[in-house]
Amino acid sequence: MNVPEPAAARRRRWRRALPWAALLALLGVAQSLLVWLTLNYEATRAQDETDTFAAESAAAVRGELLRAMQTVQSLPWSAPSPAQWLADASALLRTRRDLLRVEHRDAALAVTAAVDSPYGPPLFGVFAREQMSVEAEAACIAARRVAAPQFSHSYFVPLPGGLGVEVIDVCVPVAGDDTQLVATLSLAGVLERALGPGQLHAHEVSLVEGDGTRLARVGPLRGAGVYRADRVVDLPGVTLLLRADGVAGPPRLIPNLTLALVLGLSAALFGVVLLLARDVRRRAEAEGALAEALAFRKAMEDSLSTGLRARDLAGRITYVNPAFCAMVGFDAAELMRAETPPYWPPEHAVEYDRRQRVRLADPAAAGDTREGHETVFMRRSGERFPVMIYEAPLVDGQGRHAGWMSAVLDMSAQRRVEDLSRQQQERLQATARLATVGEMASLLSHELNQPLAAIASYASGSLNLLDDAAPAGAGGELRGLLRQALQRIAEQAERAGRVIKSVHDFVRRREHAHEALRVDQLIDAVLPLVRLQARKSGARIELDLPQPPPRVRCDRTMIEQVLLNLTRNGIQAMETDTPLAQRVLTLRARQTHERWVTFSVVDAGPGIAPAVAQRLFTPFFTTRREGMGLGLSLCRTVIEQHGGALDFGDRADGPGTEFRFTLPADRGAPRTPADGGADAAPAGVASAPPSA
Repeated sequence: MNVPEPAAARRRRWRRALPWAALLALLGVAQSLLVWLTLNYEATRAQDETDTFAAESAAAVRGELLRAMQTVQSLPWSAPSPAQWLADASALLRTRRDLLRVEHRDAALAVTAAVDSPYGPPLFGVFAREQMSVEAEAACIAARRVAAPQFSHSYFVPLPGGLGVEVIDVCVPVAGDDTQLVATLSLAGVLERALGPGQLHAHEVSLVEGDGTRLARVGPLRGAGVYRADRVVDLPGVTLLLRADGVAGPPRLIPNLTLALVLGLSAALFGVVLLLARDVRRRAEAEGALAEALAFRKAMEDSLSTGLRARDLAGRITYVNPAFCAMVGFDAAELMRAETPPYWPPEHAVEYDRRQRVRLADPAAAGDTREGHETVFMRRSGERFPVMIYEAPLVDGQGRHAGWMSAVLDMSAQRRVEDLSRQQQERLQATARLATVGEMASLLSHELNQPLAAIASYASGSLNLLDDAAPAGAGGELRGLLRQALQRIAEQAERAGRVIKSVHDFVRRREHAHEALRVDQLIDAVLPLVRLQARKSGARIELDLPQPPPRVRCDRTMIEQVLLNLTRNGIQAMETDTPLAQRVLTLRARQTHERWVTFSVVDAGPGIAPAVAQRLFTPFFTTRREGMGLGLSLCRTVIEQHGGALDFGDRADGPGTEFRFTLPADRGAPRTPADGGADAAPAGVASAPPSA
């Protein structure tokens, strides 16, 4: 027994079937429309191609006829002789196969001369020209009336053997004369000349009359009559009708196209299902990769020692990493909850707040500050510490500006390293000065012994004079001798005090401020110590300074140490191999540039060997047994810290070495040009100032 289907079940079944039915109906309609649209498109495309070809062919035929007319115009009757005209006409006919005949007619339109084409039988061999001259005479009458070339109507000319040709005449008036030139053109020849074989593979072209009668045609195939296009060829005196007939028939692909559509739609539906499945799989993979990327980014940010901070357009903190929290001592919740960042030092809070308001008011004006800027933050404990901030715009998924992302570096450790390095450099400089004083100690002991011995001698002599003097008659002379001895004692004592004071001032001078000084002040400050060593070595010191002396800006203590090191090296270089009479050390200064002053220390020693010159400025490299190898290295460091350069070269006027270094000139002082006399430094000796 059949149980009737419940109404609710039927409704559910219809509801499930209705979308599928609608889908099938839509697919059927879509397929039908697609077939119709395809056929219509193919037909329209073929007709458009025929229309375009017909227009181009009509223009080509008209252009070819007009060129033929111009060719005839170039053949005037006013030639030197009729024989010459016949020769020119024959030459013209040999150049154009579509030109069948050229005639000259007098005022009564009678033919006075004629030339036929050499490529075929005479045109009027069957019927005389007078029997077929109606169209030509009408064109000539019209040409004479308008004083311009005119084309005649086309007409058929029989040929021997039962053949014939459709021709057209063009009548050209001869200027200054009532005579005219008549040229007969083959319409088929004009078509072949205007349209090459490469243009006729898909169309048949013909010239027809108004009733459809074909006058001439070209083309390897016959037209199918489905896709046709007619175009008018407008000529002076006549109008021709050109017809292009496509060789292709109507589309015959309906069964194949339908099958292709069905298969294509089926494949497309299957492809859509595959694409949906692949999209779901890729979406799941992308979500998994995104989760892994987020976890990786979180782990990477948590492991960074660089602090990361994100702020929105209102300036509120939206994200910080653990390194930033450890840097400032506040947790992420406190930082994101605070209206004003708690790591701002109170003394800088107003300035930081003003700077942030400027950025918020005009984000574009702030630009991209990825080059970094240094500022000061405060830890929870209240400790201030320097930080370097690299900040860049933060954009959202749509490319809109959403805030700023900052990378914050704690510069405390770097500052401590810099302070330690500066302290070590100061200690090294102090050690170098002490080493210099130690090397000068032997000189001081030798030089101080002489005045002290003299003091003792004069004192002993004074006592002896007092003891041995006669009590009577010798009072005046004794007083004179005693006065002279006491003066000598005072002079030597003062000399010893000056030497000791020079050494004391050099050792105790610790300031590092740059000051403006004349070059003679620098040289005079070290000259007593230089003369001590020069006297011990038997060398002479010569000064070569311009007047007025130029001024430089430098650290006085450090430059004096450089001068002492260079002069001591120059004196020591002359101690062994240089004759005593040639031991001259020259100290020279010249302002070689408006920004630079060049110092030169020139000795007369044996020079520097090439192997030694390569390592001369290497720290701890020395050629002396008692040396430390730090003098020249420290000298170069000091000069480079002043922005100058230190180098050396052979002496220009004899054996010896010249050490040169540059110092910045005092810009407030007037420029002192280099002396151009005989004692001036030779060209190329002064060291060029470094580039800014």
